[in-house]
Amino acid sequence: MSNALRIAHGRFGRVALLDMDASLVRHAHPHCHVLIKTGGADSQFLVRDRLVPLTDDSAVLINAWEPHAYVHSAEQSRTTVLAFYIEPGWLSGFRPNWSASAVPDFFDRNCDVLAPAIRRLALDLAAVMLEAPAANTTQEDLISKLMIAVIERYTAWRTTSLVSFAAVSDFRIRRALELMRRDPGSIADMNGLARASGLSRAHFFRLFGQSMKVPPRVFLNTVRMESAVADVMDGDSGLTQVSDRLGFSAPAHFSRFFRDHAGAAPREFRRIARLNQDTRLAG
Repeated sequence: MSNALRIAHGRFGRVALLDMDASLVRHAHPHCHVLIKTGGADSQFLVRDRLVPLTDDSAVLINAWEPHAYVHSAEQSRTTVLAFYIEPGWLSGFRPNWSASAVPDFFDRNCDVLAPAIRRLALDLAAVMLEAPAANTTQEDLISKLMIAVIERYTAWRTTSLVSFAAVSDFRIRRALELMRRDPGSIADMNGLARASGLSRAHFFRLFGQSMKVPPRVFLNTVRMESAVADVMDGDSGLTQVSDRLGFSAPAHFSRFFRDHAGAAPREFRRIARLNQDTRLAG
């Protein structure tokens, strides 16, 4: 069973240290997403339709809204993964156009050689998260150094222009986005969402894919998952209330959805996130 060993979160977004021994479903994030192996067996991710390796010598680089899945074979031993979900607004504090991390094609490749300096920073960060979870200033400093190194090495940030999803030209797709973001739990199926957008199902799927570069179901599940993560980490609602708000028919379905996307059950995710927070407060 996969587990979250530590979760750091703050203005930068969140960073999870995951002990993985099971695959994750195809999903996406609204963040710049970087994955670095810090221990265990070599593994791989399916990014769109291509398998890319996660090894001691390779980093996996995934753009915002880019569908991907963790692939773990039955005979493979466990893999420890440092997973970054970095807020574009925080990155823009270093360079204004680094907010382009929130749009597709920020990374022009999904896998690259892991530079030794970046690997050392990742191993240092993992060690601090495990051994000194209260050291939030040290953690953010390491995250800053690592993400600066990643962006400078793996992106063409000097020539990157900003293309916002707010610039989606078709008003019917904008309506669908508004509905999904406003109340993701109210959307029962894609047929109903297509009708609410004033489109046939086939036309809706085609236009949505052209506009967002991701299928509508993946986008909706991403919105639901990010809302769930925020509630689980920082909210006071019980997990049953979170499940109901996000439209799940039973808490068990919500728990399975959360684990299949995050690699840890929501109760465990909350416990680890609040353990780190409680340790800082106690210090």
